[in-house]
Amino acid sequence: MQRRQFITAIGGAFVAASLPMQAIAQSATLNIVATTGMIADTAARVGGDLVEVKALMGPGVDPHAYRQTRTDILAMTRADVVLWNGLYLEAQMEDFFADLGRKTPVRSVATNVPAENLVGHDDYADRFDPHVWMDPSLWKYAVAAIRDAMIEAAPDKADDLTANADAYIAELTQLATYARTSLESIPPEARVLITAHDAFNYFGEAYGFEVTGIQGISTESEAGVNRISELVDMIVTRNIGAVFVESSVSDRSIRALIEGAAAQGHDLKIGGELFSDAMGQPGTYEGTYVGMIDHNATTITNALGGNAPERGLNGLLSAGS
Repeated sequence: MQRRQFITAIGGAFVAASLPMQAIAQSATLNIVATTGMIADTAARVGGDLVEVKALMGPGVDPHAYRQTRTDILAMTRADVVLWNGLYLEAQMEDFFADLGRKTPVRSVATNVPAENLVGHDDYADRFDPHVWMDPSLWKYAVAAIRDAMIEAAPDKADDLTANADAYIAELTQLATYARTSLESIPPEARVLITAHDAFNYFGEAYGFEVTGIQGISTESEAGVNRISELVDMIVTRNIGAVFVESSVSDRSIRALIEGAAAQGHDLKIGGELFSDAMGQPGTYEGTYVGMIDHNATTITNALGGNAPERGLNGLLSAGS
């Protein structure tokens, strides 16, 4: 039975209802608006030349703190389909999407992940970690949600959209295999990932890493002096050699860890910059979802003593990235 009239709440985040979508004219291009770059890139891959996709949040933008602009509102009200992550990632836009969903087709893609695969939120018992894109095997559910939203808007294009989605899911399967093979080359005792905030829990679940963020799941939380001190003691005691900065989060807390470790005579390095809540620059391989995850897996592997090709899975990573 199709869901049609409601906006429901799952894990504290509104899920776009399957409101009745008027079928788009056969020759028309679907106008898609997506919140994050990861969703926009996936929508472009699924839609191909059948869609035009606009991303609201570019490289380096923190979705936890992002608020819609007047330009965003205009774009979304004119869209055929609006795609957002959900699970409280776009925390400042929740109420807006609840209102928008009453008149515009809106779809939350992360809530398509089965509940048993979701990681609980550290601070709220009824919410979940929204960073599901960190595991390509889970991102396949987002691909399916995006495909279904487009098919509902343009049912005459179902065969093409399904074929595109299937091809992309096969690519994600290859990506997940590469990440697993590379990361398993890291010595078990070195599989500790310390970053600015807790964006990598799904990564840790998928690849057997102990993951620690200085801040919580949301970048809105603050890291206190005691938290920094505790992490420095852990780093020194366990002889951890590298921590990682994130492209969309200030490196202030990471720098504090390095300074604290140095004060105890421990040499702690930055293992590289990871893409967490945003991808790389448009027009680059790292500016795609596949390139983003390839970069992260390759960077982490080589920084923590494993073996991965310098240019990654497809030989397309920027030199020295």
